[in-house]
Amino acid sequence: MASHNSEIKEDVIEIVTEDFDKVGYTKADEADMAKQNKKQQFHRYFVSDPSKRRFNFVTLLSFTAATLATWEASLIANTTAMFNGGPVTLIYGFIFCWIGALTTAASLAEMASMAPTSGGQYHWVFMLAPPRYSVFLSWITGWSAVLGWIANLTAGVWFIGTMIQGLLVLNYPSYVYERWHGTLILFAALLCCVIVNTLLGRIFPRVETFALVLHIAGFFAILIPLVVLAPKGSPSSVFVQFTDIAGWDSIGLAWFIGLISSNLPFVGFDGPCHLAEEVRNASIVVPWAMISTILLNGALGFATCIAFSFALGDLQTDLTSPTEYDFIQVFFGATNSHAGSSVMTAILIALVTCASFGFLASASRQTWAFARDKGLPFSGFLSHVDKRTALPLRSIGFCAIVSAIIGLINIGSTVAFNAIVSLTIAGLFVSYLTAIVLMILKRVKREPIDFGPWSLGWAGLPINLIAACTLLISVVFSFFPPATPVNLRTMNWSCLMWGGSTLIGLAYYAVRGRKIYHGPIVEKAIVLTEKPSA
Repeated sequence: MASHNSEIKEDVIEIVTEDFDKVGYTKADEADMAKQNKKQQFHRYFVSDPSKRRFNFVTLLSFTAATLATWEASLIANTTAMFNGGPVTLIYGFIFCWIGALTTAASLAEMASMAPTSGGQYHWVFMLAPPRYSVFLSWITGWSAVLGWIANLTAGVWFIGTMIQGLLVLNYPSYVYERWHGTLILFAALLCCVIVNTLLGRIFPRVETFALVLHIAGFFAILIPLVVLAPKGSPSSVFVQFTDIAGWDSIGLAWFIGLISSNLPFVGFDGPCHLAEEVRNASIVVPWAMISTILLNGALGFATCIAFSFALGDLQTDLTSPTEYDFIQVFFGATNSHAGSSVMTAILIALVTCASFGFLASASRQTWAFARDKGLPFSGFLSHVDKRTALPLRSIGFCAIVSAIIGLINIGSTVAFNAIVSLTIAGLFVSYLTAIVLMILKRVKREPIDFGPWSLGWAGLPINLIAACTLLISVVFSFFPPATPVNLRTMNWSCLMWGGSTLIGLAYYAVRGRKIYHGPIVEKAIVLTEKPSA
């Protein structure tokens, strides 16, 4: 399953299997890199032992769980679900998306075990697609994944800025809410992310471990006040009563449109895949980190959805809160205290900030990997890895700059949230869907598949099919306007943003990309031998 591109950047290197551990990797890691003809570039960062990879299972699980931020996003991004059905859509939509995320993560985890490289989806597509279509499908998947991760970073820092504005509105009634204020805060949050990913790169795994502790402790710090202090709604209002404020006059349509609120908490579980070349025993650790994260975060998120739904006051009042976040209004209704609700909101701001650290890390690795394989404009510049820090500093800076430019949409659009979030869902989910559909075709045709040590076995096909169906539904309805009537101000422009970005990419591919992108390149042809050559 190694890359079958014939381009070789350096001479062939011979590695004796008994010497694997001497260079700091497990035998599995060295074999995986050799199998994909890739050169290890992220292994010089430990002063005490510069040959080791940075992440193990605990630190990678911490990174993934904190970055996914499921229970936090269930509070922050629930507005569309509240307009399109209320708690019924939020809770049952969460179950639907949780199942979809688990099956999708399992499907991608199997591929990550086959080829644990930072390229992720586009690399797997190249491996699985028919040779005639492998290069183009790989390229369009890589473009979509890069777009999705940068949009995900933008969404994270956008939430930080607007939540801070919400606190200002709550505590200072004279404050005038201006969208450009939020954009400036977005820029400041991006700067913090860049600092953590560069200057603090040496201790980044430890930062993520601390973020996991905050992630779990923060869950209880929010849940307990909601359960103990907030007025309680009736079970029927939470589990039965459908409230269609959006005005679609169709329960089914409104419910599906509301899924965007339950999909966002599960966007980005492919993050560990893009750090695979920095993970020890990656072919086992990366899959288990993905699955463990979905199980852990899904449980926390589901509990949060139920607690929040019971704590709702008047739904219309909460949705029209001057803070522009219904959860801030719910916090205030539960504590009846500006200080209490501010502390609870500040916890969310801190946790979303930690998640954004991971967004930038994943986005930069995805960008770096695609540039390494010559899939992006200025690939030679973006694929550079700083020798002193062993970090893709240029890709980190590039992702931050592009995210800042995208964030400017917040200034002039009342639906910036849906545009940015739907762009995230479309970009990443399309990349997941492409890889999974190709795996389904492989299984249906009974073609040989070189599985890794982590495999779904006989359950692979049904799991792949469930994942593909949920992804397709999620992508289609992510483009729908959140409510009626639909006009220029309330339209969901994510379809235009995603389509336009894709067309720009296709134009680049037609003019130049197809001439230089031939799939994952061979960086170093590696020959594995049992004994040294005579």
